[in-house]
This record gives sequence, C-alpha cells and structure tokens, in this order.
Amino acid sequence: MSALGAFAESSVRMATPLAYAALGELVVERAGIINIGLEGMIIAGAFGALAGTGFAGVAGGLAGAAMSGVLVAGLFAIFVVGLRSDQIITGTAISLLGLGLTGALYQAMYVDAGVIGRTTTMGVWSLPLLRSIPILGPAFFAQPALTWALYAIAPALGWWLYRTPAGLALRAVGERPAAAAAAGISPSRVRTFAILFGGLMGGLSGATLVLAQVGGFAEGMSAGRGFIAIAVVALGRWTPLGVWLAALLFGAASALQFLAQAMGWSVPYQVWLSTPYVLTLLALAGARRRSVAPAALGARATE
Repeated sequence: MSALGAFAESSVRMATPLAYAALGELVVERAGIINIGLEGMIIAGAFGALAGTGFAGVAGGLAGAAMSGVLVAGLFAIFVVGLRSDQIITGTAISLLGLGLTGALYQAMYVDAGVIGRTTTMGVWSLPLLRSIPILGPAFFAQPALTWALYAIAPALGWWLYRTPAGLALRAVGERPAAAAAAGISPSRVRTFAILFGGLMGGLSGATLVLAQVGGFAEGMSAGRGFIAIAVVALGRWTPLGVWLAALLFGAASALQFLAQAMGWSVPYQVWLSTPYVLTLLALAGARRRSVAPAALGARATE
C-alpha cells in the first residue's frame, strides 16, 4: 500500500470512533444540551466492551459497551434534566467519574487479579470491486463492521432529523423549548431520550477503540475524544453529513503522524500529535463566528 493509501486508511480508522461520538452528540445538542460528559461515556463503553467480550465474545462486547454508555448517560440525564443542574459542571464531573471509575475497575478486575485485559479485534469486511479503487478503495471499503455501520447510520440519522415528526420535535426542543411544550411536546422526555442515545453512541465509540482497533483496554484510552467530538459537531454545523465529513477531517489530522513517518519528514512527532487539538480550537473559534447552533443550546432546563 502506498503512503497516501496508508494515510487515507488511517484517516478513516481514526475518524470512526470520533464519528460515533459526534453523531450521538449531534442529537444531544439538537435537543439543547451540551454533553461535556461524553468523554466519560466513551471510556465507560471501552471498559464495557472489554468486560462484555470476556463473557460473550464480540457481540457481548458491543452490548456491554452500549449498556455502559447508556448507564453513564442516564446518570447525566438525572442531574441535568431531572434536577436542572448546570450542564458544564455536571458533564465535567461525569467525565472525571468515568475516567476514574474505569481505571479503578480495570486495576481491580484485571491488573491486580492477574487477568490479561486483551480482546480479539473485529475482522475487516471488504467489497472486492470497491476495494480496488486506488487509494480510497482500501480506506473506505476494507474496514471493520463498525465502520461500515456508520455509512448507514449517518444518512439514516439525517432522514430521521429532517423527515420525521420525532426529529422535528427534537429540533423544536433545541430551538424553542417553551413553544415545543405549548405544542404538547415534553422537552424533558425528548432531552432524556436524546442524552441516552448520545450515551449509546459514545459507548459504541469506546467499543470501536477496543474491538476494532486496539484489541484491549488501557486507562484513559479515550484520550480526549469526547471533547474533540463536541468540536466535530460544531465544525459539521450540526448536520449528520457535516459531522461525518468533519470527523474525517479530524481523523486525517490524527493520521498525519503516520504519513510524516512514511514520507520521512523531519518534524518532531509531538507536532503531529498536537494537530487534532489545535484543529479543535480553530473549529470552536470558527463556529462561534458563524454560529448555526440550536438557539437553546446550553440553557438550563426550566420545564
């Protein structure tokens, strides 16, 4: 595989967990909630994938990851929707809780117990004709099942948001919750389901790291992806297609280090490691200047 082909393949691989987390965050933000706790949901999903795989293989790992993400999201929803607590403070606490709790559980269940915290990774699915396309073929059409699933999830989510009554209700809550309530829509119910969906997608993001990429769990392996996913949503202008393309851009930024090594560029690798975070700051700054965010985003619930 050529250097550009390897770069394209690495870009898609690095973008996959970001896309899962960001598409879930898109739904949450469309309901008017900023889910800073996404980082905790991703790391919980990663640990759930490790634990679930030990009981029932890859299917158990996926189920464990999804359930772990939803459980952490449910805790976030109790405080933010039920108790009307501040979204930023609560989300920060949830992220810290997820990172700390998974680290403690991993130490107790695996390291101290002498159990190897490794799993088998998912196999690659490919379509021979599409895979033969130069550079882009192996990158997009020779990937694990979780990446293939994104090709259906992103357009399906776009259809749901803009073509169904439920999607309209979600967007109404994110724009004008008082008007939505007057029309008979419960903002609390809509926001709760949106947060739970965001947790499920965050859990699958963690599952991607464990089951499709690393093949094991490491403390803090989410590595800021939850916060980057929030920037991905802003850069994608709160649309599913835009979010998917923005995730690819961030994936390419993360994969630059591999291209630099292959091309022999004499640039310190720390520069390439910092690229996604610099891009995060630029994306957030740009989104602020041309904001198309939901009008009620971040506002404390009053219903």
